Amino acid sequence: MGIILWLIIGGIVGWLASIVMRTDAQQGIILNIVVGIVGAVIGGLVTGGGNINNAGLTLGTFLVSLLGAIILLAIVNLVRRGSVR
Repeated sequence: MGIILWLIIGGIVGWLASIVMRTDAQQGIILNIVVGIVGAVIGGLVTGGGNINNAGLTLGTFLVSLLGAIILLAIVNLVRRGSVR
């Protein structure tokens, strides 16, 4: 059940981050899931916890995942276009 929850929450986080960064039209559901999961890892590393799975699914871990996904999309935009947007 854990992997299914990761995929669902990853998709939601990736989708919300793509809306914030205005890249929603460029990515599909698979890329949203990847961005959400990788963003959760990045967010966990940035906030110093290193592991987002210890606390379970809370508003705090959701927001950390969203922050990490936004950071990931900002880095991708910076590399692609030369601007964060």
